[in-house]
Amino acid sequence: MGQEATCVLRTGRATHAGKALLESNEIIFRSDSFRLRIPFARMKSVNAKGGELRVETPDGSVVFVLGDFAEKWAHKILHPKSRIEKLGVKPSANIILIGKFAPDFKKELKSAAAKTSTTFDGIPPECIFLALETRTDLRYVAAAAKQLAGASALWMVYPKGKKEITEVEVISAGRKAGLKDVKVVGFSPTHTALKFVLPLGSRRQP
Repeated sequence: MGQEATCVLRTGRATHAGKALLESNEIIFRSDSFRLRIPFARMKSVNAKGGELRVETPDGSVVFVLGDFAEKWAHKILHPKSRIEKLGVKPSANIILIGKFAPDFKKELKSAAAKTSTTFDGIPPECIFLALETRTDLRYVAAAAKQLAGASALWMVYPKGKKEITEVEVISAGRKAGLKDVKVVGFSPTHTALKFVLPLGSRRQP
């Protein structure tokens, strides 16, 4: 989830009062009469001074009057976390992959020195990543949930904005399996990752 702040946006000579949302790969502004979306990839420069966040783009500069948030947001934009960091994968973590994942994700896990497998060996993993492409794949959720212990996590990765499977269906499947949804991460331009864990009262020790 992103960070939201009430602010004033200056674009050229125009001024707009509304809310800004800092996501993992873009900043979004919304007001009653104006909307703006700036992906990090389009930002030519970013700096913060005096409570103002100035963003230079190929279309010109915009200024977000954010107060105390300005420097924090500038740092997050200039030093974004890697996907592995956002997912909380620790070095040497025991990871189970269920379903098809792109080679770049597997490479990132390898670079993080994570131990990956596609089968369970009786030792509860720190993380299970379950790839979901259609609602039919939700049949694997209950079995995956049974492999969790302690604070281990099940990440369900599903496509954005597809009628074949929706966020509501993913959350419902996780809750029916006795899990609690605690975090959402932009997994890729096309997919979202939802993190599920065992409720505190249901945790067994590994």
